[in-house]
Amino acid sequence: MRVLKEVLRAPFAGWTWRALLHIVSGLLIALPAFVLVVTLMAVSGALLITFLGVPLLALTLVLCRGLGTVQRSRTRALLGVRVAAPEPIRPQVERTGAMALLGATLKNGAAWRHAFHAVLSFPLALFSFITGVTLWLYGWVLALYPLWHWVFPTYTDEPGLQLYGEADGSGIWLDAPVEIALASATGVVFVLFSPWVLGGLAALDRLLVVGLLGPSKLASEVRKLESARGTAVDTASGDLRRIERDLHDGAQARLVALAMDLGLAKEKLTEDPEAAAKMVDEAHGEVKLALQELRDLARGIHPAILTDRGLAPALSALRARCTVPTTLHTEIPHRPAPAIEAIAYFTVSELLQNISKHSHATQADVELWRTKNRLLIQITDNGQGGATTHTGTGLKGLADRLNSVDGLLLIHSPPGGPTTITIELPWRDPQPTHTHTRTDNGTGTGTGTNSRPGTDSGAKGLEAAR
Repeated sequence: MRVLKEVLRAPFAGWTWRALLHIVSGLLIALPAFVLVVTLMAVSGALLITFLGVPLLALTLVLCRGLGTVQRSRTRALLGVRVAAPEPIRPQVERTGAMALLGATLKNGAAWRHAFHAVLSFPLALFSFITGVTLWLYGWVLALYPLWHWVFPTYTDEPGLQLYGEADGSGIWLDAPVEIALASATGVVFVLFSPWVLGGLAALDRLLVVGLLGPSKLASEVRKLESARGTAVDTASGDLRRIERDLHDGAQARLVALAMDLGLAKEKLTEDPEAAAKMVDEAHGEVKLALQELRDLARGIHPAILTDRGLAPALSALRARCTVPTTLHTEIPHRPAPAIEAIAYFTVSELLQNISKHSHATQADVELWRTKNRLLIQITDNGQGGATTHTGTGLKGLADRLNSVDGLLLIHSPPGGPTTITIELPWRDPQPTHTHTRTDNGTGTGTGTNSRPGTDSGAKGLEAAR
């Protein structure tokens, strides 16, 4: 039933009329473009024995790029398909001037693809016009034939629409009621069939525009890499500014005050031992606070639990610190690459912080699993909803950072909730750990893995501070 409704609605649907207008306008543009480009190409080729053919050929290629702009605009306006403009013509960095621009134009692959489109689009546009418009026009003419067949006997000497005729006046006319009904039924079939033909022909032209008038695959990859590099640089710069601000406003200020307090305690050590002992005790408390701030800062850079135990325990620690009751369910066979672990950890951390601050939720759920070569994370909360990447910079920046590593962020957050955010990351297995041989002050040799220096002494220092 749904298919029947769609078929009956198709002749009057907006997409049918846009496809028809696209086909008609395509021929109106392709015909003069074909004549102009072929003529200029022929003249340029003939003049290549002289220098005049070279700039004329370059001018033809520039004209083809202009025609491509018109075709992309037409496709966007009528079919709703946005085709990005190709890379601009740029001469080499070390070369400037008219000759450099001329050489860059002749070497530009996008310009030659535009020229090829100008030549190839004309036969396709002509075929589409003849096939699509003829079927559409004949369909409506025959479908409405019962309404206008009276024109023939009234204003002509013929009884109806002639299907076949001879010179002696004999022939076949559609004048009987049964013939008129059959003609109308045939027209209705054509009318119902023509939208799909028009849509298919418009889709062929759309494929031609996308394949020839858009940026090349290599240029698209370069743009994607440049965008990813810019996102990575901005993220790294923001992290460095955050670390510098936290150090300056937190641990550094506290350590400066601690040094001043210890200096005063040293001066009072001989004069007032009790006051000096009290100041040393206060300084000991400041040391603990400074160590806690440094631990929090180190956890924000890269938590030790993530390095030592993996993603699932690190997310469990995040869940425990979240102010909203959160459940965690993980199904991953083994640890992914450290870079993927870090991105997943900080993404979940930021999203849980958003839930705590903005969602007004009373329950949150985090699920983590692997599907083929992708790592999937889904975070759900029963908050007020309305989360989007269009308002604010938090989710937008998170989506950009995920895109830089071929990741994906999907948000379903209707007003009133609930909110479901799905993160998709590429799964990369960790590189095998390489062992090395070390010598311990001449006492022997052994093998081991890389470890963080000073771990034992750092642990002893923390114990002494406590």
